[in-house]
Amino acid sequence: MASREVLFVPKPAIHWARLADSTTASFQSSSPLAPYDKDGETVDHATFEQILEMDDDEDEREFSRSIVFGFFEQAGNTFAGMDKALEEKNLPELSALGHFLKGSSATLGLSKVKDSCEKIQHLGAHKDENGSPSNESDAYFLDKIRQTLDQLRGEYEDAEGVLRSFYDAAGK
Repeated sequence: MASREVLFVPKPAIHWARLADSTTASFQSSSPLAPYDKDGETVDHATFEQILEMDDDEDEREFSRSIVFGFFEQAGNTFAGMDKALEEKNLPELSALGHFLKGSSATLGLSKVKDSCEKIQHLGAHKDENGSPSNESDAYFLDKIRQTLDQLRGEYEDAEGVLRSFYDAAGK
């Protein structure tokens, strides 16, 4: 049996981070959300497209529309609950509400909203913003939650604007 000679041919070097960034940027720009999410950072397009794939009719978008508009209602109720819990200085309730809204915002790809909700969840559980235990006072955590809640409201308004614009255009 003759032995085969194996020839090693080096492959060109690929910078994987640049490749990933360009793939994400290419995907984001081809996403149906791209015209409404100018910076591509308000909604994670890949995550949201998974929701859109469940629509039977791309013109009506009935299924995804019901999920998104249900989220808007849920978020409004959760913000009201957070305001009440903040007024009552109820850190465990703030943590629970942050956790609750974190899950549904993550499902829709609202990354900034999800991250702020997670911060509120941690702060309400006497942890720092990253989830490490902290010995700060309740007043400290309430103040940090108040600040984060203001930020969260802005991020939510941005996301709601993008999604409402998308569905307004889809309904025409």
